[in-house]
Amino acid sequence: MLLILCVCCCLRGHAQACCVADSLAESRYPAGMLADTLVADTCEAVGEVGKKVFHPRQLIFPAVAVTAGAVLSATRWGDKVDNEVRDALRYRHHKIKADDYVQYLPVVSLYGLSLLGAPAKHDYLERTVIAATSYLTLAVLVNGVKYTAKVRRPDSSSRNSFPSGHTAIAFCGAELVRQEYGTWYGVAAYTVATAVGVARVYNDRHWLSDVLAGAGVGVLSARVGYWLFPYTQKLLRVKKGHAASIVPFYDGQGGGMALSYRF
Repeated sequence: MLLILCVCCCLRGHAQACCVADSLAESRYPAGMLADTLVADTCEAVGEVGKKVFHPRQLIFPAVAVTAGAVLSATRWGDKVDNEVRDALRYRHHKIKADDYVQYLPVVSLYGLSLLGAPAKHDYLERTVIAATSYLTLAVLVNGVKYTAKVRRPDSSSRNSFPSGHTAIAFCGAELVRQEYGTWYGVAAYTVATAVGVARVYNDRHWLSDVLAGAGVGVLSARVGYWLFPYTQKLLRVKKGHAASIVPFYDGQGGGMALSYRF
């Protein structure tokens, strides 16, 4: 009977079932170490199930954005659209350099907003674990496709245009902000991310197709960070008093993310 109740607790995710199971364990097995262990494991499993936030609909935007970018990049009609957008948005006199820095603003906001009093869903360390997983996923996806597709940049400087890494970084940070702080903060972060994408086209560094795919990859990477969090949290469990953060950097030629961990 105890086993059945615990299984139901896992499947339905009700914390109350765990408490009932715990009471049953104490009444039938006053000194039942096995029963106590089973109840504890079951309650922990329910907590992990509750943290899993995967829904198929979360794949819609990333799939549409990446597919649209791939179609534009791979078809003759798409090449025409890319060139028309490039001619309409490309700079006439001077490039802007703000996109090299603004791309990191959303992920910086992931920490900064809570310092200003905005309530976040996770503490600093948990946010760092989620963000680290997200940006690791992003790095694998972006670089894997960049150096496989070998799409020429609009300014012909290299053949690693698709997808846009700057846009992916910005949209990943924007989705992390939306997940942590809610819709309105997310709207602001997504506005910044969109501006980064437009700037990449304006600077003649990316095609529209690159930006669309980068946005999709960025959002997907952020959601992967949350989907895997129940597992990464358990794998990277740390003691109280430890702290971690992600520090973006840019040296004038390239940028990235550095993981800082303090014991």
